[in-house]
Amino acid sequence: MHGQMVDRAAKEDAPSGRSNRPSLANFWMPFTANRQFKAAPRIFTAAEGMYYTTSDDRKVLDGAAGLWCVNAGHGRKRIAEAVGRQLLTLDFAPTFQMGHPIAFEFAERLAAIAPGGLDRVFFTSSGSESVETALKIALAYQRAIGQGTRTKLIGRERAYHGVGFGGLSVGGIVNNRRIFPQLPGVDHLRHTHDLERNVHSRGQPDHGAELANDLERMVALHGAETIAAVIVEPVAGSTGVLIPPKGYLQRLRTISEKHGILLIFDEVITGFGRLGAAFATDYFGVTPDLVATAKGLTNGAVPMGAVFASRAVHDALMMGPENAIELFHGYTYSGHPVACAAGIATLEIYLEEGLFSRAASLADDWANAIHSLEDMPHVIDIRTIGLIAGVELAPRDGASGARAYEAFVTAFERGLMVRVTGDIIALSPPLIVQRSQIDEIASILAGVLKSVA
Repeated sequence: MHGQMVDRAAKEDAPSGRSNRPSLANFWMPFTANRQFKAAPRIFTAAEGMYYTTSDDRKVLDGAAGLWCVNAGHGRKRIAEAVGRQLLTLDFAPTFQMGHPIAFEFAERLAAIAPGGLDRVFFTSSGSESVETALKIALAYQRAIGQGTRTKLIGRERAYHGVGFGGLSVGGIVNNRRIFPQLPGVDHLRHTHDLERNVHSRGQPDHGAELANDLERMVALHGAETIAAVIVEPVAGSTGVLIPPKGYLQRLRTISEKHGILLIFDEVITGFGRLGAAFATDYFGVTPDLVATAKGLTNGAVPMGAVFASRAVHDALMMGPENAIELFHGYTYSGHPVACAAGIATLEIYLEEGLFSRAASLADDWANAIHSLEDMPHVIDIRTIGLIAGVELAPRDGASGARAYEAFVTAFERGLMVRVTGDIIALSPPLIVQRSQIDEIASILAGVLKSVA
């Protein structure tokens, strides 16, 4: 009904057939139940700091950093000004056999904070592209070192690695995989979610490190000589905040090194301060061979991603004739000048305001506030680490996801934006969140959970 009212109002306001308010009909929205949304739309028109403004002029506290990406908060003038200057200086230049200074500058600045010394940077336009790039680099690396039989990729159940065919294939969320064909030669480790043993974990759960031994099973099944790489999210975000058990990532690193398998971390969500360190690699003390990033790279202001590669991986491809292209891969917008300007400004904000470590200073307050919801109706588990939380609800009989979706809509109506995946409410506020706003998030969510049937 609301959507019909928006469309009708647009037509009524339209002089000479044009509208001051857009129709909702033409935009085919991603990962959205379009008909449901357009019947009762939730529209943001502005944002500043920790808050969105809605089309009916309400303030909504951002409990999800946009889409896990606005780590420094909304409306940062420094980023906007940097973008504006760059547009008037050099709006676009190709990076195929050409270059421009700001891409090299941004790569150099990123290298200075690179996770575990992975200081060779390949730019992309999104997290999905970063994952595709990392997978292709892994395959190219194995071929370059004379291991061309290593073509298999290992992902993990309940993983999300974007929407490219490579990411879908190594990903493990059923609805993402159900319709589309998968790449051959892909297998999956078991996920680490264990409600029975790890319920209501604060930080890393105690049980489940042995699940990393699944990689040994893959080696026994397929042969190490056939496996190129294994990819995991250090903390799985889009599947509902699945936190690695103590020792799990370390064991995965040991096994992958033992068998010559590259380890890829998908840090599209965890990168740039989400856990209380620049990268999950730093937080967990585990160094992979490749790291895929995006989202917080530019504070969500301009689409951009990046893959960080080790010197060993990079240098293995820098062989052969100097005039030969070492990696037949890239994107029109790799290292886009405007995205680089946004990224440099974002990085300066992170460093000057100490945002990489802010989640660590707030982690106890965050955990205490969110775990205070453990006794709320329908809550069966709460998981927290850094400034991330997953609140898992019991599903309704025969209507999986319906209860969490109702909580999502009710929260929006009461002034809080959260993320929902299945029956799990995911929280990840901007890193500038204040303690009073943490309490506000918990308070609103408590009221929501009491009201949801």
